[in-house]
Amino acid sequence: MRQTKAPSRVIGITMGCPVGVGPEIVLRFLAGSTPLAFTPVVLGDLGVLQRTAKILGLTMPVTAWQPGAPAQPGMVNVYPLSDLGIGLRWGQPDAETGRAMARYIEEAVRLIQTGGLAAMVTCPIAKSSLKVAGYNYPGHTEMLAALCGATDYAMMMAGGSLRVTLVTIHQALVQAAANLSQAAVERLIAITHRALREDFGLAAPRIAVAGLNPHAGEGGLFGHEEEEVIVPAVRAAAARGWRVGGPLPPDTVFYRASQGHYDAVVAMYHDQGLIPFKLLHFRDGVNVTLGLPIVRTSVDHGTAYDIAGQGIADPASLAAAFDLAAAIVENRRQLAKAGRGACAEGQ
Repeated sequence: MRQTKAPSRVIGITMGCPVGVGPEIVLRFLAGSTPLAFTPVVLGDLGVLQRTAKILGLTMPVTAWQPGAPAQPGMVNVYPLSDLGIGLRWGQPDAETGRAMARYIEEAVRLIQTGGLAAMVTCPIAKSSLKVAGYNYPGHTEMLAALCGATDYAMMMAGGSLRVTLVTIHQALVQAAANLSQAAVERLIAITHRALREDFGLAAPRIAVAGLNPHAGEGGLFGHEEEEVIVPAVRAAAARGWRVGGPLPPDTVFYRASQGHYDAVVAMYHDQGLIPFKLLHFRDGVNVTLGLPIVRTSVDHGTAYDIAGQGIADPASLAAAFDLAAAIVENRRQLAKAGRGACAEGQ
């Protein structure tokens, strides 16, 4: 019988921008974490992490690690992919730091694709230095999609009380309203439904779709987007047998979801979804990229250059992102196992 390689139990954490809060939150998370279901390794800069550990007064050793080798218990295991030296200044990214953080991402994707990692958790990057380094991506999500060859992907903000996906993201409000379409709403409902089943392990997920206008348009009194765009999309999704409700008034739907009536909310634009989400999950929110063949979660905050190197950055979002990545890996593996079992029964 042909032997198959055991699935990886290692999750990679990309260090993010070397002069942001990434190195600090990585070290604080690993130094304070309880036993984890998956082994964490850091893709980053060994020297930067060792110097940051001294700033933080951490005694946990920071040691080099190579793919395929066992991680050393009780240590910060680092796959050294850059050697930026001692000339770095906190909060001052440049092309060199941009190239370094891009390499961490690229190598994490490669290792997942070749079986060396089970998933990746990303610390924040600087989009400006990524661009200066020659990478023309708006951010992590688009770069990961290109590396994976994914074309149908989306961002979910996930927390213990609320999950939100966004039909439109970084657009002016007037443009977001103009760009809404039935196809775009249907697409987001479908991506959200699939993720809730495959990544979150929900057999029959309940999805709420928010309206665009006050009171979800009030029957056309406050706008026609609900009747012309959102209602047809919701009906099309419901016709597939999915549990989808809406369009629901935006001023109540997030509360209802946070109380357990829905598993996720499809929001129409950026702030509509992220204001209630961050009100509930400012510290422990997680950014999940949906639609990728790999598992990627991320912290829900930026590089925080204004506090980098001061020893005050909060690792709560990184801890939540790591836990969620581990859960998604397990859910996908269980689903694949069930699928293989069903195929075997049908033979």
